Amino acid sequence: MDEQKRQMIALKEWAVSVKALREGKQILVLRKGGIIEETRDFQLLSHSFYLMPAYEHQRKELLKHPYQDGMDETLEEWSPGMERVKLDTYAEVTDDIEITDQETLDKLRDCHIWTDTFAEERLKWKRKKPLHLLLMKTYKLDEPVYAPMREVYNGCKSWVRLEDSLPEPAMKPVLTADTYAEERERIRTLIDL
Repeated sequence: MDEQKRQMIALKEWAVSVKALREGKQILVLRKGGIIEETRDFQLLSHSFYLMPAYEHQRKELLKHPYQDGMDETLEEWSPGMERVKLDTYAEVTDDIEITDQETLDKLRDCHIWTDTFAEERLKWKRKKPLHLLLMKTYKLDEPVYAPMREVYNGCKSWVRLEDSLPEPAMKPVLTADTYAEERERIRTLIDL
């Protein structure tokens, strides 16, 4: 990855999802957009970005059982009114696939950490808008960076533009290129692409 092209933008995602991506347990997120999205639906603003852990709407009962304890681990790093946010994962989107039907979503059930019920709720929310399946190469930062927590980062929205310059630490891919390519192809085949 070319560090000169590193974007100063972050996608907010549940902290437990960021953890699963950083650990190579999944390569995807499902997005419909936040409640206060400016565009009223999800749009891919950048193909590369930091993953900013969000804690507000995480709920254990919306996670498959093996991932519920991971949520407790993420909460150890969170406190109301925290002054800075830890960024330790970067991502590059290889595919932005729109899902509009339950049958396609059901084919992905073994590829993510969410319960079937929650995945279905994401599909049905804002019914006229597609659910975005983002397949992403993720990178672990060798050393986390800490961004000052700005008021503008709060709230239920997908994207935040990072207002402070950050150091550019080295990073390593979570999965090898071959492993990522295999998992990407497996998912694309599951949904008949």
